[in-house]
Amino acid sequence: MTIRVLLADDQALLRGTFRLLIDSCHDMEVVGEAADGHQAVELARACRPDVVLMDIRMPGADGLAATATICAEPQLVGTRVLILTMFETEEYVAQALRVGASGFLGKYVTTDALLGGIRTVAAGEALLSPGATQALITRFLTTPASGPPLAPVERLADLTPREQEVTTLAAHGKSNDQIAQKLVLSVLTVRTHIQRAMTKLGARDRAQLVVIAYQSGLVRPEPPSL
Repeated sequence: MTIRVLLADDQALLRGTFRLLIDSCHDMEVVGEAADGHQAVELARACRPDVVLMDIRMPGADGLAATATICAEPQLVGTRVLILTMFETEEYVAQALRVGASGFLGKYVTTDALLGGIRTVAAGEALLSPGATQALITRFLTTPASGPPLAPVERLADLTPREQEVTTLAAHGKSNDQIAQKLVLSVLTVRTHIQRAMTKLGARDRAQLVVIAYQSGLVRPEPPSL
């Protein structure tokens, strides 16, 4: 299947570069370009992309506002947002995850990392760059945020002990391979547990599952390393 990508960045040169890179891959194509957040939302509605490659700082509606709108619309439930920005700050990481982004990368990433990131997010996995460390996630996802939590605490009771265990490890940043190795399970079994947990908690993807794990108290924040 071809991954349909929407580019949202106010710099035409960067959009052109990303288009060349993405269109050169046999398994993905650019279906639209937006220069601001409003255009990103409009094109997402029109094109129904699999992944939106979203800048944060844009004129008009910024990338975070556009991400929140896209992720909240039922007709765009299959669309994932990958944040790509020069401003890889702790607060941006937290805000991006809270509003529904599935990934966060700095613009300094290599071509292979960018293309791999698009494939990862399109597959429903969460993606955080090395700069978005676990310490940042645990420090900021648990701070008070406007709006209700993504899932009521009571819904944790719907998870089996194994689903809770797998969700906890995912929230600590473990990959499916690492979880499988730790729990002596197959990767397919881990993926199944993750998918069932997402369904029960109403998470649209793995990144949102991580947010729910912290908001609900299933996973407690760890103090940042000194």
